[in-house]
Amino acid sequence: MSIDERAGKSPLLVERDGAVLTFVINDAPRNRMSLEFMDALESEVARVENDSSVRAIVIRGAGEENFSVGMDLKQLPQGIARMGSPEAVFDQRLRVLDAIENLPKPVIAVLYGYCLGGGLELPLACHFRLAAEEGAKIGLPELDLGTVPAWGGSARLTRCVGRDHALDMLLRARKISGPEALRMGLVNAIWPIGELFQRAQDLAQELAAMPALAVAGVLRCVVGAGEKPLSEGIAEERRAVLATLGSADQREGIQAFLEKRKPQFNRES
Repeated sequence: MSIDERAGKSPLLVERDGAVLTFVINDAPRNRMSLEFMDALESEVARVENDSSVRAIVIRGAGEENFSVGMDLKQLPQGIARMGSPEAVFDQRLRVLDAIENLPKPVIAVLYGYCLGGGLELPLACHFRLAAEEGAKIGLPELDLGTVPAWGGSARLTRCVGRDHALDMLLRARKISGPEALRMGLVNAIWPIGELFQRAQDLAQELAAMPALAVAGVLRCVVGAGEKPLSEGIAEERRAVLATLGSADQREGIQAFLEKRKPQFNRES
């Protein structure tokens, strides 16, 4: 798709189902992460951060062929001209991924077809990753282009799967399948492609039904925990616990436990 063809097309679609938003990379079949897409994603992530009516997010590509082949490399000169340097282009993408990782609500990435370069770096910043049982090609093959991942991929991949698996994928520019990604802990679950998108929505709805204040507390405690001393992690946990004490959801949870029924959270926004 040329720039002219892309001009009249929204690069990011936002769909809503109750408390769940779905972000769709709207550039089928390859779903490249264009400059316009990153601008729209940055704006949307900032908007939903403090929107209490949104309690879970799903990120997927348009269509059923590919999640994303990553950055549209043909746009790099345009991005440099607009932002002033290659560093500024990459900094925006790092900033957006960091904002996603630190959202106070869970984000689920749906991996299928090509999930390469930025098409894996974005999911690595999400809290859950579900992959297709068949057909997925997942990797950070930047060495094939004579370079290295630029959006935090090497660091997040190592944190996710460990040093040995990360080096094997990165230095060999390997593209792995959904089942292999599950075996190494890169994804939480795999499903047939015919079920994958509904399973992601089901998980999002399950998470959205959890007590939002406590969910935000768990995310603060867990995200980045590996880089903190244990004492800091425990202190963060204590702050999260105290924030929930006396809240409507905490009272509902205790009452439901005593009454032996399922709690109904998030009734007070």
